[in-house]
Order: sequence, then C-alpha cells, then structure tokens
Amino acid sequence: MNVLELLDTIQCGETSTVQFKEKMTSNDSFAAEMIAMSNALGGMILLGIQDKTGDIKGLSNEELHSYNSKIGNIANNNVIPLIYVITDILKVGERKILIVTIEEGINKPYKDRNGVIWVKQGADKRKLTDNSELLRLFQKSGNLYIDEMEIYNTTIMDINKNDFGEFYKKEFEEELEESDLTYAQILKNINIIRKTKITLGGLLFFGKNPQRFKPAFCVKAVSFFGNEIEETKYRDSKDIIGTIPALFDKSMSFLMSNLKQIQNNQNFNSIGILEISKIALEEFLQNALVHRDYSKNAPVRILIFDNRIEIISPGCLPNSLTIENIKSGNAVVRNNLLSTFCSKIMRYRGLGSGVKRAVKEEPDVELINDIDGEQFIVRIFRK
Repeated sequence: MNVLELLDTIQCGETSTVQFKEKMTSNDSFAAEMIAMSNALGGMILLGIQDKTGDIKGLSNEELHSYNSKIGNIANNNVIPLIYVITDILKVGERKILIVTIEEGINKPYKDRNGVIWVKQGADKRKLTDNSELLRLFQKSGNLYIDEMEIYNTTIMDINKNDFGEFYKKEFEEELEESDLTYAQILKNINIIRKTKITLGGLLFFGKNPQRFKPAFCVKAVSFFGNEIEETKYRDSKDIIGTIPALFDKSMSFLMSNLKQIQNNQNFNSIGILEISKIALEEFLQNALVHRDYSKNAPVRILIFDNRIEIISPGCLPNSLTIENIKSGNAVVRNNLLSTFCSKIMRYRGLGSGVKRAVKEEPDVELINDIDGEQFIVRIFRK
C-alpha cells in the first residue's frame, strides 16, 4: 500500500475489512479485532487514525516500537490458534501510521484466551453464540463436512431401499442381495449411515422424505408478474420437495413450463427453442443444489420475472473462490458426499467445467457472490 492508497482507504471509512484505532488501549480488545478479521475475510487495522472521524493523528517513534512488539505477542498469546500478521509503517506528511494486515484464517474458528469466538458484524465485531454460525466456520476451515454429519432421530428405515438398490446395482454391477455384506454394512461403507443415523448426504439422496427432518432444504419457485420481488401477483408458485435428484427434475419442469419457446428462424411447424439455454439452466440448478451451504437453514430459490430469472443458493463461494475462478473452471468441493452421489446419479461430473459450459451458453449471465447476504445468485436475462 502506498500513501495515496492509504488516504483513499481512510476517506472511505471503517468497513468489515478496515478498522481505525488512534492508540492501543487493551491487548484483549486488539486481539478481538484480529480474531474477528481472521474468522471473516481478513483485513487491516490502521493505528494512528481516530476511530470515529478518520482524522490522521499519527504515532510517535516510541509508540511504533512498542506497538510492533505488542502486536506480535498478542498474535501468539492472545489468539487461539495463533495467527500471523504483517506490520508496515507509512508516513503521511509528518505523521506515521502503523498498518497491521491480518489474513483470512485457515484454521477457523479463532478465539481469544477466554475461549470467546469473535466475528465481524459490518464494521463492528460481536461474540459468536449461534451454533449454525460455528458450524460454518468449521466448514470453511475444511475441518468439517456438513453433508457427512448424522441427522438426529433418523434410522435405517428412513432410507428408500429401492432407490438405493438402483444406485448400488448401477455402481457395483450387482444386486443388494448378492453382496457378502449386510444392507447396514453397505450403507455404512458408503457413508449413508454413521453409527445408527443417516448422514445428511444419505438423507438428501436416498431418504424417503428428506424434508420431514430438514424442511428448509427444499426449493421455493415463483413466477412473478413484473420485475420486482415485492410484486404481490404471481403466475405460478411451488414449494418443491424430495431428494436432490427429485428437486432437480421438478425444478427443471417448473422452469420449462414458465419460460417461453421462441421460433428463432425455425420452421413454422417447429415447437421452437427455449428462450434460455436448457444446458445453462441444468448446470446452474445442479450447482445450486449440490454446492450450496447446508449449514444455512434456508431453501434454494428460483425466481422468474418478466425480464430475467434468478437461481439463488444459500451460502457464498467457499474458501476464497471467486467468480473469475469458477468461470475459468476452478472448483472447490464444499459437500464431498453430495458431489460423489451426484456424479453417479445425475449429469454432474465435478470437473469444474459446468459453469464454464453454462457461461458459454449464456454469455450475458450475471454471477453474484453476495458475501454480506451469504448467498450466491445466478441472474439470466430473458430474451
């Protein structure tokens, strides 16, 4: 960062990734700021800047020397697990500013020496108390896969044995009854059950009624009159339930029935071509169902407006993945078990080529990684 970039940053004010501090007043308070940034997307703390006004006050040479030493000790002793920070000094006129840069952590969740986990809330920080948020932090660190967790109150009787039998025959080229293993042992080996309960991945692919245990893991689809979600009138609306393959098939049927067929220079007797590429719809819908964040208790949404459609999946892109990454074919698997089942049963292959193929079909598509709203939005404009 140079002086001009620093001045621009100060002028924009405090954000979730930029904090001002005129002085270091408390080691524990400073540790909480670093922890909150490590648990989020990282950021920087500017020392020598007045908190509320953004006025540049600067630090003395003695303060710079003292703070540099303190910050290293705080990162080692007041943050668990320890984090690594980078410090830099910039001179603005005659005033010196200490810049403390904190990277996004790879061992989330981070906590203070009292065991308190701090997270960002806009420009402020807060204590984390919600279990689902805690699960998301573990998931982001790669220390937990939500789809491999057991679902409370489920049993082997909640598995649709016929559906699983078809999958087993296709995958292993034998009938269930021909195996040397028991039905329960097979389910355990494939991570469909763990101990005596069904895993989330097993429930979502082979459950008799997944929404009985996870009612929010459905698809809410609405076709509106007009172009705003606030519209009170709609053409069609459905709450779609079932396993992931069923959600995919029913959601595609909803899209097909609510979009138009256009002639596009075809013969008069032709049934026409779907106004939006079916290939693109299939790829984006599969991604929404398989790669969504299942630690968020929310449905996938399909919204059809007069000028566009939107497919909205809970959770933003994982592990620092960007829109540019996924357009280039890069992939990070959030749900290992779901991805495995999907590659065996559906059109999904898990090679990272799906988004690339969909964007080729619909080059004007808007992909929005809504970090603040914790959702990923695919927006395709209708012709």
